[in-house]
Amino acid sequence: MNRPRIRPRRPSLRRRLLLALLVPVGVLLLLDALLTYGVALTYANRVHDRDLSNDALTLATMLGNDRFDGELTPQARFLLEYDPGGHSYFTVSSARHGLLASNGQLPQPAQVPAIGARPTLYDAQLAKHALRAATVHIAMRSDPGDSLVVTVAETLHDRYQQAREILLLASVTQTLLIAGVLSLVWFGVGRGLHVLDPLTARLAARTDELTPIDGSDVPLEIRPLTQTIDALFGRLRGMLILHDRFIADAAHQLRTPLTGLSLHVEHAMANPQPEIVADALLHIQRLVRRAARTSAQLLALTRAQAPSLETGERTLLDLARFIPEAVSERVHEAIRAGVDLGYEGGGQALLVLGDAASLHDLLDNLIDNAVRYAGRGSTVTVRLAARADGGASLSVEDNGPGVPAELLPRLSERFFRAASNNEEGSGLGLAIVQRIAERHHADVVYRPGESRGLCVEVRFPAPPAILDRPA
Repeated sequence: MNRPRIRPRRPSLRRRLLLALLVPVGVLLLLDALLTYGVALTYANRVHDRDLSNDALTLATMLGNDRFDGELTPQARFLLEYDPGGHSYFTVSSARHGLLASNGQLPQPAQVPAIGARPTLYDAQLAKHALRAATVHIAMRSDPGDSLVVTVAETLHDRYQQAREILLLASVTQTLLIAGVLSLVWFGVGRGLHVLDPLTARLAARTDELTPIDGSDVPLEIRPLTQTIDALFGRLRGMLILHDRFIADAAHQLRTPLTGLSLHVEHAMANPQPEIVADALLHIQRLVRRAARTSAQLLALTRAQAPSLETGERTLLDLARFIPEAVSERVHEAIRAGVDLGYEGGGQALLVLGDAASLHDLLDNLIDNAVRYAGRGSTVTVRLAARADGGASLSVEDNGPGVPAELLPRLSERFFRAASNNEEGSGLGLAIVQRIAERHHADVVYRPGESRGLCVEVRFPAPPAILDRPA
């Protein structure tokens, strides 16, 4: 039996905002309750301590004014035992006669206060009861040679009870206030999220439009998101432009060879003589190679025009090792074409920051362009040298027919070919070189060669000093 699939709960901005606000408010409410209780208990202790001191001083004064013959009068004993102030314990002692009255073994303070001094307050423990006690020392008016020490004590129950009552009264008011604040927060969050409605409506009304969505009505907090989306739209627009351009270029460049293929096939079918068919097949083979090369060049150009690689995907390359290896791969092909392909470079390391595959395509297109247009019997030289600014210079020079000076600035255009050049080609090789060089922040310079011909130089900048050298 298949159990129903439980969908994960989608994140909610409203819920997250409310939790971010309600949880701290709840914690503050708890801390406020603890603080209120502490303040209330402190207030209750002060009030009760003042009353306890006054009661002890009043009782001592009343007892000291009575005639005293070694025992308390019935009126004084009644006053102590009646305890109208709610005191639970008392002790009365005389300096001459000792203990006169007590309803419990109250601990005495560490030091009895001086005669006539203010009452001494201290904490005491009797059995399991925590007490607060006040002791006062006065002289007997009826017997100047004697003095009384009166101690009264009470439990802490009334203090705690009063603190709880204050806390309860304060909590009701604070709870109502917090409830009002939370209601305003709930309403404010909901109201604040409506600021996204214009952006949502604007996006919902779009179909295939990739124009920027950032506008004056976008809140500052949302702008990083809209700017990121706009950057994504920009990359998508670039990719779509490349896609459309590739389709247009393919249709433009492949139309001629496909038309030629069709004509030669029709010619061979109309006149199936062996020599006619063989000639048609040779033309078909040449057109197929041209179409294949054009397709490969279009794909290479599209890759070169794609968004630049991130710095993290590039590595430090030593051109002094990389270029000779790449040139050696083209020697056999140059020999078959009747071209003398050579390399000139020093032994010192020349570092550039780049992508090995792209730089390989760059060099292949430079060599291919020189070999194809210089012609059989020509010489093509690949040179590598250090530059004064710490960069590297890569040049490919041939001694072919060359290019007129007025046409040199147009060599990097797509599908451009010099009118005097009768060699077959797609007109994309140097355009690919230009795009790859731009991705590596390099400059491409076109100039006449030392012995006629054409020299194409690629000037690479010095690599960042913070990168490690390659192993």
